[in-house]
Amino acid sequence: MIQTRTMVINMGPQHPSTHGVLRLVLELDGEVAVKCTPVIGYLHTGMEKIAEAKRYQQVIPITDRMDYLAPMSNNLAYILAVEKLLGIEVPERTKYIRVLLAELTRIKSHLVWLGTHAMDIGAMSVFLYCFREREKVLDIYEMVSGARMMSSYFRIGGLREDLPEGFEKKVWEFVEEFPSRVDEYEDMLTRNRLWTQRTKGIGVIKAEEAIDLGLSGPNLRACGVPWDVRKSNPYLDYEKFDFQISLGKNGDVYDRYLCRIFEMRQSNEIVRQALEGMPGGPINVNDPKIIPPPKKLVRRDMEALIHHFLLYSQGFNAPEGEVYQAIEAPKGELGFYIVSDGTNKPYRVKVRPPSFVNLQSLPKMVEGRLVADVVAVIGSIDIVLGEIDR
Repeated sequence: MIQTRTMVINMGPQHPSTHGVLRLVLELDGEVAVKCTPVIGYLHTGMEKIAEAKRYQQVIPITDRMDYLAPMSNNLAYILAVEKLLGIEVPERTKYIRVLLAELTRIKSHLVWLGTHAMDIGAMSVFLYCFREREKVLDIYEMVSGARMMSSYFRIGGLREDLPEGFEKKVWEFVEEFPSRVDEYEDMLTRNRLWTQRTKGIGVIKAEEAIDLGLSGPNLRACGVPWDVRKSNPYLDYEKFDFQISLGKNGDVYDRYLCRIFEMRQSNEIVRQALEGMPGGPINVNDPKIIPPPKKLVRRDMEALIHHFLLYSQGFNAPEGEVYQAIEAPKGELGFYIVSDGTNKPYRVKVRPPSFVNLQSLPKMVEGRLVADVVAVIGSIDIVLGEIDR
């Protein structure tokens, strides 16, 4: 009498295609995954509790380290939540600059996703092409903030400083060139038989299941659900920009790929519109209790010096209350829930990270599929363990 039994193996946490320190406990029947259990926590940093011990301004660099592929998106979500708590409205120029950099961040994040996802499946060249354009976005990051990754350029109430000389020229060069670069990615993948065989009909999830699991971003839109926080709950000036949201039909790996390709093209157009409509004027709110006075004024005005000293030594007190602010980050809905007790530090901080929520869908997508399909599905979800474990 022949008996068969399943085998349990660990995939990760040290594994290139788990995109960080993710461990999957796979129960296999031959090469078919019968059960998949994600195990997280290997990168746990306690960012939410750290934020509760910091003054409001000091939290900004912490958010950079969550989704470290989209730092300005993390900064933006947190800063908008604090500004909602304070009841302040930033100048129009600041809004446009934030939109422009947030969309460049979306492109940068998607480029890393596409390059690594393609390499997981075996398409090595795409990785090199994607990182070619990513370097150009990092150059722009460096121009405005002095850092290529952990930028901390956005500030509560405005920006660290205005755009540097030569910034617009640099961005225009990227905007004009990028569509042809996306065409190159598609030439290599979209109609490639090997690519379609590895992605079409793989990791399917239906719209109802995706909604029940709390999916957001391209993973949800690939199922045909037209949900985008920029459209449904506009923030900054997104209602003034003309762009479309990506939609799929089948909710498989291939549709998730097409959705992000489409998003990169649309983000490029939003950046173009931001450049064309960039208003002049101030970049910070006119409130010395929130924004430090200009350095020149600090050197010759005693009141400005006092404001400067108090801001950097004590910060500012936020009114008592609670707020939730969400944005459409590259990976989906990123939200910050902040509770204030009226002091200069947040009483409670809770993050709604899209990678953490989206990971719930992995078992549903891979159970009953081959081990090779597990690799393709993980890449298509586009997770970063920095914001899963945070």
